Amino acid sequence: MTSNNENYMTDAQGRLVPVESIKQVDLARNDLVLETMKKAVEMSAALARFKASVMDDIEAFCELSAEKYGAKLGGKKGNVTLFSFDGRYKMMRSIDDFITFDERLQAAKTLIDDCLKRWSEGSDAKLRTIVNDAFQVDKAGRINTNRVLGLRRIEIEDETWQQAMQAIAESVQIISSKAYVRFYERQPDGGYRQINLNIAA
Repeated sequence: MTSNNENYMTDAQGRLVPVESIKQVDLARNDLVLETMKKAVEMSAALARFKASVMDDIEAFCELSAEKYGAKLGGKKGNVTLFSFDGRYKMMRSIDDFITFDERLQAAKTLIDDCLKRWSEGSDAKLRTIVNDAFQVDKAGRINTNRVLGLRRIEIEDETWQQAMQAIAESVQIISSKAYVRFYERQPDGGYRQINLNIAA
């Protein structure tokens, strides 16, 4: 970053440094970074525009397809996979919901603990491990949502357990959704290879 005076440049600590005292390699590095960053910002904006355009096109096509059957879609929800006629290409739209749990999760944990205590004499140690793992928090203090929701797949005919599962279901809060679009090309072996648009990958 240069100051208003072309004879000076601002360093990382905000100090004005005379250009003549800066090493040529540092000036060359600065130029490389600035030129590349400009291109990166432009590319990022272009990819964002491309994604928005594709998402709109997919949504418009889904609505058009639904109209053929007299159906009206209610918003951009659900995963969609579209193939070219020859099957060579496919593109997939996926929408991931980011969820958390409200205070009712604590009630569910209390109910589950009550169940485990009642079943303690003949309870399966594996079940206790599954439950304890589900409510463990990670380094950021977050609970693994998949493990907690996975408890609902365990079929146990017990009224308290069923109340706990209901509390888990009602404690789910969708805090945000993120849409992705991915593109694939069929390979000679019949599998599909993703066309990579993620520069980080």
